[in-house]
Amino acid sequence: MAAGRERRAAAETFTARLKKQWHRARTGVRRSAVDYFRGDGSDWIALAGLLLTIPLIAATTLMNSVWCSPAALVLPIVAGGLLLRPSSLLGLYAAAASALIVESVKLGPYTEGPSRVTPGVVLVVAACGFFGLLIAQFRSRVGVPWRRGGTMLFDLRERIRVQSKLPKLPLGWHREMALRPAGGQSFSGDFVVAARTNGGRTLEVVLTDVSGKGMDAGSRALLLSGAFGGLLGSLPPHAFLPAANGYLLRQDWDEGFATSIHLVLELDSGDYELFSAGHPPGLQLSAGSGRWEEKAAEGPLLGVYDGAQFDPVKGSLRPGDVLMLFTDGLVETAERDIVEGIDRLTGEADRYVAGGFHGAAWHLIEAVAKDVNDDRALLLVCRDGPTAAAR
Repeated sequence: MAAGRERRAAAETFTARLKKQWHRARTGVRRSAVDYFRGDGSDWIALAGLLLTIPLIAATTLMNSVWCSPAALVLPIVAGGLLLRPSSLLGLYAAAASALIVESVKLGPYTEGPSRVTPGVVLVVAACGFFGLLIAQFRSRVGVPWRRGGTMLFDLRERIRVQSKLPKLPLGWHREMALRPAGGQSFSGDFVVAARTNGGRTLEVVLTDVSGKGMDAGSRALLLSGAFGGLLGSLPPHAFLPAANGYLLRQDWDEGFATSIHLVLELDSGDYELFSAGHPPGLQLSAGSGRWEEKAAEGPLLGVYDGAQFDPVKGSLRPGDVLMLFTDGLVETAERDIVEGIDRLTGEADRYVAGGFHGAAWHLIEAVAKDVNDDRALLLVCRDGPTAAAR
């Protein structure tokens, strides 16, 4: 019996050790795969796989060069340009060149028949290798592998989107924001930062339009949105735009200017102040008269000169009133001036007066500036009237 227990203990120990080793190996492989996807691991797996495809392609070409042309060697070369580092890529190119020499010798001179290694095939393979090496060297300089590049861009886009979210407002108020980048891209030079300050009794919103459009302005918009978000609420309202102006001046960008409009709204009373830095005016709909009134504050562009002054315009949102803030891409194009664009915007907005402006921001951009090749942003702040409150 003692001998049987010893044999079972030995078997259990062997099984446990085997399971532990298998678990370690599986964890190591999974960790290496994750590191490789993130761009932190070695590229030897991709290099080994591509090196194996080269003799396979060469052998297939020698067996049937009609269906598998000698130019098929560009496939692992193109893949290597996306997957490998420059040093590993040179080894892959050496293997492809050797395979091309073997194919040329085995198939014979290109003058003796079709589907041979011609000078054109050599030039195509060499050109693909040259551009693949340029791409690999560019990735190496930037320090972002192609496997991580898309993830990084997606993360940047989501950060801008999160920073542009508007805070919830108390009962009786409605706000919404719509943003359409130029050319259907995911990055825009227009952005919004907002916060409820003064114990939640004040809503501060800053709508900014960075010079440029689309992805060209997206990186600057990300940097400014983070900086403006830190300034908002940390300074008195009248000091925000001067501080933002100083921040842009310190960046010393070639195209460092921006327009911005800063709304400071008291949620208890509906009174507000509107500060502007070279931005298009705000539009207020008066529920009593049914007319739109421009709210134009005085102030120069951000990032142009030091010591700029920004004088606010004051107003009040009564029940049923609506305040619209927008960027110039919505109302101004090469074919129409800003006055005509504002008239068109207010004309389309009048259709929502009776039914309310809930969900109207996106539809207004579609109606007024759907095919405009510029960044477009529209912000609506509404104070619900008696009809909306009853509903």
